[in-house]
Amino acid sequence: MKIRVFTAILVCKIVRRLAKLFGRGSSLPGKYALKICPDILSNLKLPEISIAVTGSNGKTSTVEMIAHVLKSSGLKVAYNKEGSNQIEGVVTFLAGDSTMSGRVKSDVILLEADERYSRYIFKYFHPKYFVINNLYRDQMTRNGHPEFIKSIISQAVYDDMTLILNADDPLVSSFGKDREGTIYFGADKLPTDKPVNEGIYDDGKYCPICKKPMVYEYYHYNHIGKFRCTSCVFARHDTDHTLTSSKEEDGKASITIDGKYEIPVFFTGIYHCYNILAAFTAAVTAGIAPEKAAESLGGYILKSGRISDFTLGKLDGRLLLSKHENSVSYDRSIDVVVSDNRRKSVMFIVDAISRKYYTSDSSWLWDINFEKLKQTNIDKIILAGQYCDDLAVRFELAGIDEDKIEMFEFVNDAADYCSHNLDSFLYVITCFSDKEKILSIVTRRELA
Repeated sequence: MKIRVFTAILVCKIVRRLAKLFGRGSSLPGKYALKICPDILSNLKLPEISIAVTGSNGKTSTVEMIAHVLKSSGLKVAYNKEGSNQIEGVVTFLAGDSTMSGRVKSDVILLEADERYSRYIFKYFHPKYFVINNLYRDQMTRNGHPEFIKSIISQAVYDDMTLILNADDPLVSSFGKDREGTIYFGADKLPTDKPVNEGIYDDGKYCPICKKPMVYEYYHYNHIGKFRCTSCVFARHDTDHTLTSSKEEDGKASITIDGKYEIPVFFTGIYHCYNILAAFTAAVTAGIAPEKAAESLGGYILKSGRISDFTLGKLDGRLLLSKHENSVSYDRSIDVVVSDNRRKSVMFIVDAISRKYYTSDSSWLWDINFEKLKQTNIDKIILAGQYCDDLAVRFELAGIDEDKIEMFEFVNDAADYCSHNLDSFLYVITCFSDKEKILSIVTRRELA
């Protein structure tokens, strides 16, 4: 067995180096290693601290920020920074960081775990801390309903893990029922909260424990908020770490955690605030002083490119990466556009729905609350990509003024139109699969 482990690690390291030279994916070395030693993960000696992050949205950003905090504290961290979050990608970065005898060299391992595949990964080892961010309707062609994903994730939860849960998401919070030692994070009531759910659907309508109706004191967005069941005792749990405020004044933005740790941020979108809060909670739980965690997170700019500022001709703009097949992600980006009081235009790009599999299902567009765009002043709405006609039908039914809409099958043509015909700030909302189609045209700028 030790020979197989040695061989698998050797092959993984060699293939990893070759893959980097030829620009191949980060999961390829792990595939070869697993063919040689299918249980290689159970044969690696891990450090004392291991943290896993899963959920529908924000995994990559949260992992990146946790890694930044830990590294800033002098710890050596191994993590799947490329975002390859299934078992092959996990094997790649762990074996790549191991000695030939299978001992992981870093002080901490930190992994982004796909919500459907964490149950397979954790058969071989259990992370000490398991962060669950949120559960939404995401890639329903692949994932089905979030309650199904909850049942899948439950198979990855073991008694020797410390769970770190979003208290404001009832599906996530329910993992902590009758479980001691669970850590919760969440947000206090914020000025942007709503008394009703403004999403197209309501996944917090019924209690995940007893299936009876739930009521909310307020909603941060969609089914995320302060809830309680009308029948059983299930309710939003008290939090160990709390987003107590967020503000933007004189061009400067910040959030406050636990009422005393003020963190300068470049962006106060609620989903970004939750990712920061999750990263802060995980780092503090793992032993980092809260003052140090807050200092490290202050002003940190994500390297994963979830938010990118750019120039297109004479236009300034901002790319907001959302997730195709995930209406909640799109809704949060639309909230950013609506809350901006500048003159603005917005481009939506849907050209390739997924990087992982082929699908032409665009039914998820009907779950996005495009109607919110009627609440703000927008010069133009540009619909780009091979699914621009699907978008156009959705916008027509949303009651958006058709005189504001321009359609282009090709992203290059859409960008050319914008550079020659617009004079207002330009938002671009699209997914990972389509981001380079616009980033290859524009000039990227440092985030302000």
